Amino acid sequence: MDTFVIMALIATLGTWFVTALGAANVVFFTSLNQKALNFMLGFASGVMIAASFWSLLQPAIERAEEMSKMPAYLVATVGFLSGAVFIWVSDKVVSFARKKVNNTKEKDSESFNRIIMLILSITLHNIPEGLAVGVAFGALQEGYTTESLMGAISVAVGIGLQNFPEGAAVSIPLRREGYSRRKSFFLGQASGMVEPIAGIIGALLVVHVETILPYALSFAAGAMILVVVHELIPECQKNKDAQPYFSTMGIILGFAVMMLLDVMLG
Repeated sequence: MDTFVIMALIATLGTWFVTALGAANVVFFTSLNQKALNFMLGFASGVMIAASFWSLLQPAIERAEEMSKMPAYLVATVGFLSGAVFIWVSDKVVSFARKKVNNTKEKDSESFNRIIMLILSITLHNIPEGLAVGVAFGALQEGYTTESLMGAISVAVGIGLQNFPEGAAVSIPLRREGYSRRKSFFLGQASGMVEPIAGIIGALLVVHVETILPYALSFAAGAMILVVVHELIPECQKNKDAQPYFSTMGIILGFAVMMLLDVMLG
């Protein structure tokens, strides 16, 4: 297996591990500190926004200028929009299935299906995140530098940070539904198992089919930006009346950290 594919596997195993850490909170708590979670989601949002440009879009444009017959701006735009549409369609599928579940008359079946849909929605959400990490590490084959390596690591760190509350978001509701701590933890961490698989697929595609690299990088950026804007930022702003700028400063700090690393290593 190629070195960069192995690196992508290790990185996505790390994001899965963070999901498991989040799910492990069910062993100790029935609820989490919302203020801390909001800041963490804000910080992850800032990191992911910055990483989407410096680690994904900018390299996508540079690679497109070198290897694509299409204009670089068109390649980046098509890939970016494709990534966003992929997430949008995934959410629509989950929402449609959830409506079907809500129309179920049998209470036991409804409870079970609601739990399945909770796990499925976060699992679907994790597929493009795993792809983003895999693409970022697979792209290192085209030009391995300290800057590009740190960029790929930043993508993985940003995704890992926002996986922590996702793991808790599955396991804690399951515990409240009456499931045991062990089963709640197992199902919570299982939602992140798809990321290493998606990461390997993303890395293999980029490593062995070089022509798709610009599209894959911008695809990952589009997927990440939609997740940040549609899910993470609204979620971290839920308590803004009590703490108007707390999670917002998390976004700013996350972006600043990523920007600082890029400038220092550039």
